[in-house]
Amino acid sequence: MSYRPERLAETIKKEFSAMLHNEVKDPRMGFITITRVVVSSDLSSAKIHVSIYGSADEQNATMEALSKAHGYLRSELGKRIRMRHTPDISFKLDTSVVQSIRVMELLREINEGKEYTVND
Repeated sequence: MSYRPERLAETIKKEFSAMLHNEVKDPRMGFITITRVVVSSDLSSAKIHVSIYGSADEQNATMEALSKAHGYLRSELGKRIRMRHTPDISFKLDTSVVQSIRVMELLREINEGKEYTVND
């Protein structure tokens, strides 16, 4: 098994974080955290998981802005990493952070003896 996809995933995560926080000035982009990057074994594609702080409308607007900036972000990535072919990128909304916060709230309520409700 090769470690190259994992190394590339870490590099992409670092570079995208820097690009999103320092270079992309789209007002629709809210508070974005890159939680994980999954690179295919042939290095041809990268799935970037993002967590977005805000309401559902703000999250949708941010995902739309990321989709519109896809070409720019991919070309910038190609300039920053030295590879013959830049991986095709896609963005996926990561809801695991929100879910884990909800689980922590439920556990806290149980410990305090309050009744709780499950929304999903």
